[in-house]
Amino acid sequence: MKTEEALEQLSRILMAGVSPYHCILDAKKQLDQAGFTSLDAGAPWEVEPGRGYYVSLFDSSLMAFSIGPNLGARPSLRMEAAHTDWPCLKLKPSPEVPEGRYGRLNVEVYGGPILNTWMDRPLSMAGKVCTAGASPFCPQVHFIDMKRPLLVIPNLAVHMNREVNNGVALNPQTDMLPLLTLLQEELERDQYFLRLLAEETGCRPEDILDYEICVYNLDSCVRTGLHGEFFSSPRLDNLTSVQACLSAITSGFRAGGINVIALYDNEEIGSRTKQGALSAVTERMLEKLFLACGYQRDVFLDAVTNGLLLSMDVAHAVHPNHREKCDIKNRIYPGDGVALKMAASQSYATDASCVSILEHLCRSRNIPYKKFSNRSDMKGGSTLGALSSAQLAMRTMDVGVPILAMHSARELMGASDQAALVALASEFFLV
Repeated sequence: MKTEEALEQLSRILMAGVSPYHCILDAKKQLDQAGFTSLDAGAPWEVEPGRGYYVSLFDSSLMAFSIGPNLGARPSLRMEAAHTDWPCLKLKPSPEVPEGRYGRLNVEVYGGPILNTWMDRPLSMAGKVCTAGASPFCPQVHFIDMKRPLLVIPNLAVHMNREVNNGVALNPQTDMLPLLTLLQEELERDQYFLRLLAEETGCRPEDILDYEICVYNLDSCVRTGLHGEFFSSPRLDNLTSVQACLSAITSGFRAGGINVIALYDNEEIGSRTKQGALSAVTERMLEKLFLACGYQRDVFLDAVTNGLLLSMDVAHAVHPNHREKCDIKNRIYPGDGVALKMAASQSYATDASCVSILEHLCRSRNIPYKKFSNRSDMKGGSTLGALSSAQLAMRTMDVGVPILAMHSARELMGASDQAALVALASEFFLV
């Protein structure tokens, strides 16, 4: 895949995936266009060799399967995983916070964002709204994206905060409340957000039962740099990997194997949820798939034990102003290709056999890559690879594109690296 094609695909999901729910909606759209069939997680499955299927899990996670046409008695299993969430601000219940004539919103921090990067930007809102349905146990679900600049979190002027350029801590409860409106009358003070939500949902305010709404950066993605060698966008962590998974599983079949992608929510808060990488849902859906293919449980267990998992999440590129923050040897720059992420602590899942497989693939297919480790005296991030590896007892390797400003409201990567990640993910599923 060429750089331009890879960035075009990536740009689409970056602009569409403004909440984990919308990320999954776009994933389903891509899978539908590729001929995959939707399955119900809580109903019997009928599947056929040579076909692709997917199952949505709690609206913000998804698993997709491609079943080879000639599986044989003991099919091999390969998986790729990424996460659909990103550090942001989320609305609390009863979010209206009037202050004088200002109408603000009460939010809480989700994950570990760089808070000051959210200041003075055009922000919007997207997420899931539930309204009363025919049964209390079946609320109607609406996915909304307001798609316009509604919010801003204004900085305090330097004249009122002379120490701002020396570094000022931001309090999530007092400094990060977004400004939505100027209140025109006293009646507006209590339900200005609820009325907005009702308009977006097409219902009455009293019909709204609950919601999960993300505040998101409305900025567009752009190429930058003297030769267009960089790519700047919100949500590179981790929609780069989500798109690579989708591109890979729709690129073809392995005749004698089963390919699986798992797109998990809640990685940024530890993955300990029903739709996270530590959920039992992964093993349950895999076993259900093998049973639907006509295999006994021992075949499923053997396939998992002998399987391979490619966990994809972003890596830290060398910072141009702080090269000392990187390891003295195992560092990677934007444009270097795929980072093979390694850590003795297993915060990145590391297995020499898996690394060797990936290195062989990269070398034989001319896919650019470098091995990456964090400084020995600095704790790096972790991702879902080690968690999934322990949960499934499957050989796993962590990879991803190197980026700058990780967890900022806007991040930066090498323009050519997405094509390298897609190439590796695709080869992993085809060879």
